Amino acid sequence: MKHKDYGCSFGCSVEAAIEAIGGKWKGVILYHLNDTKRFNELQKLMPTITQRMLTKQLRELERDGIVLRKVYAQVPPKVEYRLSKFGETLQPILKELEIWGNTYLEKLEKIRAET
Repeated sequence: MKHKDYGCSFGCSVEAAIEAIGGKWKGVILYHLNDTKRFNELQKLMPTITQRMLTKQLRELERDGIVLRKVYAQVPPKVEYRLSKFGETLQPILKELEIWGNTYLEKLEKIRAET
């Protein structure tokens, strides 16, 4: 995703944050990068993501300085991903999203049981 010129309108910082980590996969990828992971490990943790989409999302996160990529010069190639120092600042936010998501799922379960 290309960065927009946010200016200083109301909510522009929230818009920038959502652009950086929003979408179907980035939050999940970041959640799983609580420690260093190889590409295949990430794919196994998210079996419904395509290889192409995982690559695209990781590249965007790397470009934005949120994820670091380390390539080892060996055969077969070994690539590892981890959160950058800046990316680590997202961990409390991701933890709160997990807590909120659990509460939301419980609420949905109750609503569906009532109908």
